[in-house]
Amino acid sequence: MTTDYIWLGVGLVGQALFSARFLVQWIASERRKRSVVPLAFWYFSVGGGVTLLAYAIYRRDPVFILGQGAGLFVYARNLWLIYRASPAPLAES
Repeated sequence: MTTDYIWLGVGLVGQALFSARFLVQWIASERRKRSVVPLAFWYFSVGGGVTLLAYAIYRRDPVFILGQGAGLFVYARNLWLIYRASPAPLAES
């Protein structure tokens, strides 16, 4: 197996993770009977984005690198906002 085939596999796994986030969002919305964006959506976004960014860097594709890099910023920012909005656990006495 050549390096190119391994990286092709990495790219396909990244795309699968990235696409799975829409399935996660759709299922969550159907269960609640309204449009929702579950936490898992953002984790799949980061996982797929990081994997696709690695693939884009390997391919040396500046358009792909810029697109995934910008997307990762948005996904990370959303996770940070969610983290900051969650209630802090109670400290034990």
